Amino acid sequence: MDFSSFMTSLGTSLVIFALLMLAFTWLQRKPGNAVIYYPGRILRGLDPLEGRTRTRNPLAWIKEAVGASEADVVAAVYLVFLSSVLAILVFSGIILLPVLLPVAATDNGAQSTTDSNSSGSFRNLDKLAMGNVQERSPRLWAFLFGVYWVSFVTYYVLWKAYKHVLNMRAGAKSSPEVKPEEFTVLVRDIPAAPPGQSMKDHVDSYFQALHPETFYRSMVVTDNKKANKIWEELKDYRKKLARAEVMYEESKTTSKPEGERPTNRIGFLGLVGEKVDTIDHCNEKINEMLPKLEAEQEISLREKQKAAALVFFNSKPAAISAAQTIHSQKIDTWTVMEAPEPRQVLWTNLPRKFYERQIRSFVVCGIVFLTVFFYMIPITFVSAFTTLQNLKKYLPFLKKIVDQPEVKTVLEAFLPQIALLVFMALLPTFLMFLSKEEGIPSESHAVRAASGKYFYFVVFNVFLGVTIGGALFDSLKTIINQPKQVITLLGSSLPKSATFFLTFVALKFFVGYGLELSRLVPLIIFHLKKRFLCKTEAEVKEAWAPGDFGYATRVPNDMLIITIVLCYSVIAPIIIPFGVVYFGLGWLVARNQALKVYVPNNESNGRMWPHLHARIIASLILYQITMFGYIGILRKFYYAPFLIPAIVISFAFAYVCPLIFIENCTLENNTSPGSWKEHPFGVHAIVVVQSVCRHLLHDF
Repeated sequence: MDFSSFMTSLGTSLVIFALLMLAFTWLQRKPGNAVIYYPGRILRGLDPLEGRTRTRNPLAWIKEAVGASEADVVAAVYLVFLSSVLAILVFSGIILLPVLLPVAATDNGAQSTTDSNSSGSFRNLDKLAMGNVQERSPRLWAFLFGVYWVSFVTYYVLWKAYKHVLNMRAGAKSSPEVKPEEFTVLVRDIPAAPPGQSMKDHVDSYFQALHPETFYRSMVVTDNKKANKIWEELKDYRKKLARAEVMYEESKTTSKPEGERPTNRIGFLGLVGEKVDTIDHCNEKINEMLPKLEAEQEISLREKQKAAALVFFNSKPAAISAAQTIHSQKIDTWTVMEAPEPRQVLWTNLPRKFYERQIRSFVVCGIVFLTVFFYMIPITFVSAFTTLQNLKKYLPFLKKIVDQPEVKTVLEAFLPQIALLVFMALLPTFLMFLSKEEGIPSESHAVRAASGKYFYFVVFNVFLGVTIGGALFDSLKTIINQPKQVITLLGSSLPKSATFFLTFVALKFFVGYGLELSRLVPLIIFHLKKRFLCKTEAEVKEAWAPGDFGYATRVPNDMLIITIVLCYSVIAPIIIPFGVVYFGLGWLVARNQALKVYVPNNESNGRMWPHLHARIIASLILYQITMFGYIGILRKFYYAPFLIPAIVISFAFAYVCPLIFIENCTLENNTSPGSWKEHPFGVHAIVVVQSVCRHLLHDF
């Protein structure tokens, strides 16, 4: 990519963002659009325009977002994550930009080496990058110490953020609001009931004997598949009835006061079969299905009890104690844990047996590994194929079009990034499905698991795949025969991908956040549905329902950006301002959306933070290893081994944090004692190792 293509990409993205901002400012003031731009406030029973002044200032939303207190926003932990990463980049840039840029710019290494950001075609930025420093130059000490500066800034910010999240969680836990999950434990792997005793009686007698003074009651999970099917059909008929009644009322006119009763065919997709009066038909079906539903529910409660239950206690301490008590000497019997919030329970997963869950977990891990490995093929193919040289080579009929200066500039600026974004959009639903198939008991845990899988995917397939994508086709045999060459290949390929990732980050924050804030796509979809599909108030509300943040995809994408920015922070420090804008703008947009738009499906009380913390440390370690390979192998700096202690410190930091802030609440399958409060260093080593291993691996 040459300099004109880079500036075209950056300038176009900025113009698109400005246009989206103006559209947002204009559209949000329209009364008919309030359900798109303020659905969170509406669902909470607030006035959408409460406390706002009518203004044409396109930046007025920033003042509202910044001025809101932490208690007013949802997704507080996610906002802590964004602000923490922003702090890491700001504090890193304060030193790296004024120190490393002059050190690199005043050398002339790029004139005597082929190591450049774009194979010699992007000299304007090459002079500001580490590639402009000559091999074995003493100037490389500045870059080596830069790695340490970024590392220690990261440790400090993450430590402070961990303590802040703990305080937030403590405040939520000490709230006077009564939450049913705080008095409840989830019991799985219940052994078969004795002859003549139901599963509920079996659970009641067991916990009554162990907790005679605090046990309240139990609710055994049942097989409700048939009842759920009847309920879904009943709900569909009720929606059809409401819709038909509205259509019937709308058909009444002055000239035809009796109106026209809607009809439909009862055959396949309503296209064939007998034509019936819709209102009468729906009423008949509803009256017919209600007794069936009641009868099936009674049968389920009596005959379809499963080996899982929710056990209720009469106090919070009793439930916490029960969740942390070992109830059986066998690992696959009487597994007790804290109960999830009612809205996030995955009921079909609760009865799955211990060994079934283990087998499913191994199978899913295998599928994810194969997906990560083989998905790299199309990713690397796209990253290599979408260069102009390869387009002209493999599609010669495009040569005349591609060689046009205007077309060439646009293709170089956007084609690789758009192709990558399209491929990445296909994966999240599949990973979420796999996570739920593991037997995970709660929605929030499944989201974290899917997010973890997606994180590994984006690191290996996007960051590594794009970085060494073109070289993979030329060096595959060498990599297979000598796996250690991957570090060398990564070190030599990393600088050449700098401009791609600069434009990728710019495209993500300008266009991505512009679309997020303007909500043009949801706005268009809502008005189309309202105009052509919605007849009842329930259908209109369903059309504008905002949903939640979508952490399963949002968090890994943010993690990809922090991985990119960290890995290039010393090689090409000019990327740091791009990262600062991405996370600064992301914090503002996310805060605005948390205040006005999104409504969380559940509240996990900070369980997402250890997941985020571990991934930031993983990105830091990848950055340190990459810099060790780049400085030592490519720049041939003899003192590169001085970076090894930084890698060791990062692993130690990952070990120490669970030791100090040992968290039982993040591990749904953990039954050992522990809490989110600070834990003394004297904890038993086995418990610590178990906590660290589960902490790093349980989401995969």
